[in-house]
Amino acid sequence: MISDFDESLKSVTTSLLYTDVSPEEKYFITLNQWFDESLLKETSSQPLYFPSANKKNYDKFSAEYFEKYNQYPNQLSFLSYDLVGLVYYLILQNNSVIDQNMFTKKTLFRGKVGIFEIKNNKINHILNFYKVEDEKFKKVF
Repeated sequence: MISDFDESLKSVTTSLLYTDVSPEEKYFITLNQWFDESLLKETSSQPLYFPSANKKNYDKFSAEYFEKYNQYPNQLSFLSYDLVGLVYYLILQNNSVIDQNMFTKKTLFRGKVGIFEIKNNKINHILNFYKVEDEKFKKVF
């Protein structure tokens, strides 16, 4: 498990190759990489596995955001989009009463960019799992 991003992630995976640790022999698993296109060119660290939001939804959101604001969204805007919808949904489900009971009922919320599960007073973002292999992002599950 490598908890790193960007050039640091690439540096770690490269250094592992020099110690005879290969992604062909071990699984390289990392944090959400937000479909960083530069990983596609790093063939020496492939396959590389990471959890993430649904790529199709991510791409669609990014295109719509760019069309509207003439810039690509950052990860915070991506997650915030569904957060507003989730709060609105919870308020409606709780008869417009905002209290701790909003999070006690088990339910699923399907947002534009993800699925959220509300259970045991917690909200979990259900992620897909992807791998970078053959210079492509491939959905594992």
